[in-house]
Amino acid sequence: MINALSNVISHSNLGITTKFSNANFNQVEKVLPLAVDEFQKRANKPGQFLNWVDLPKHQLERVDELYTMAENFKNQKETEFLTILGIGGSKHTVEHMLGVNGLNLDDKIKFYSDVDSTSLDRFLARIGGNITNSKFLVASKSGTTYETEDGMNRMRTKLTETYQAKGLSEEDAKKEMAKHFIAVSDANKDISRLRRLSNSENWIGDLYIHDDVGGRFSSLDDHALFTLAYAGMKKEDMIKMLNAAQEMSKIALSKDLEKNSPLMQAAFWAGNKLAGIIDGIHVYLGDMFRSTVTMHAQMQNESMKDTAKSILLGAECMHHTSEAMYNPANKYSFMFTAPADHGEAAENVKGYTDAITKANEAVGPSILETVETQGLGLKPETAGALTQLRAFATVYQEILEKLTNGIEMPNVLESVLQPHVEFYKKNLKPDGGNIPPVVAGRISK
Repeated sequence: MINALSNVISHSNLGITTKFSNANFNQVEKVLPLAVDEFQKRANKPGQFLNWVDLPKHQLERVDELYTMAENFKNQKETEFLTILGIGGSKHTVEHMLGVNGLNLDDKIKFYSDVDSTSLDRFLARIGGNITNSKFLVASKSGTTYETEDGMNRMRTKLTETYQAKGLSEEDAKKEMAKHFIAVSDANKDISRLRRLSNSENWIGDLYIHDDVGGRFSSLDDHALFTLAYAGMKKEDMIKMLNAAQEMSKIALSKDLEKNSPLMQAAFWAGNKLAGIIDGIHVYLGDMFRSTVTMHAQMQNESMKDTAKSILLGAECMHHTSEAMYNPANKYSFMFTAPADHGEAAENVKGYTDAITKANEAVGPSILETVETQGLGLKPETAGALTQLRAFATVYQEILEKLTNGIEMPNVLESVLQPHVEFYKKNLKPDGGNIPPVVAGRISK
């Protein structure tokens, strides 16, 4: 069984092929079916933070609504830009989806997640020095994420003041300000301060961060899909993308190990780690993956907290990282994700990919993952399937390691939780009734 799996798993309809070389599957082989059982019994259950498993299926029912909302938001106020106010998963997932779908080239979608004055001034310069040039999508489940709330309040203040300077009353200026905003938050106003603000100021639309979908697993949630629709993704392509993502969920929960590429990619990383190869390097080839690198790094670092994996963008990384990657004193596992090139550079890309793959295979366990392209990014089917594959493989790695080491499974998997971020967040809150160290949107005099 493993001999066959250690070669190639192909999903031709989804545009993804995975080739394994020198993988250390022996220690994890016996627990592979058990890992599927473990995932199946948790998927889509309340409190397990795995509702992203069937999220594509549910989002397919909302495609028309999302496109109508995007069009209404465009028509409500004429602006040149849409700015995403969010941090972490609320930002990197959107950047990733724009990049792999080839929709991040005209620079009409901006991002702001900073808290310092210089970054604010730089953002304002990028939108031409005129705050009314942009609409704002605010993404925060609770509405209390300081970095996001700070940016939102500053933009609200600047817009209100700008409209007042044009002669509007404060009340009318606030009404015009509100036309620039749309919220992505918890649907429950009792839980979300952002939802209460959106309702009170009559912001357009109802976009949601779905329950039990953690930020780093939210690439197919409303903030990303709405932005894709706003940026011009064809509706039929979004439907293809979501159907393919749901198909990958079906594959990932199957015990047909000849086809379950998410499980076997996780087995690759877990097996190598158990064999003593702790460090891994995953290189993505091509500019479309520039933001995927950041999204995947966040997913990896927040989920597999005791594993060092470098996630890099090629070809620019290959020269300056090779000294460490191919130093015989170091031990790495390698993964190389490359486009199936059909353009004028196709022959060279194949040769380049072969050269990197041969180098990786010569010094350690390796995966070559080939993905299908279309236009300025991936095929929509490939974008959806690849995104879902990454999420499954990340969680499966934890399950496999625990099963192999005989570690009792926690009530909620550690790979979907984020407990340590509170280590700094608690210091942003008031101590004993004192004035808090930070006040979102506070203007320093």
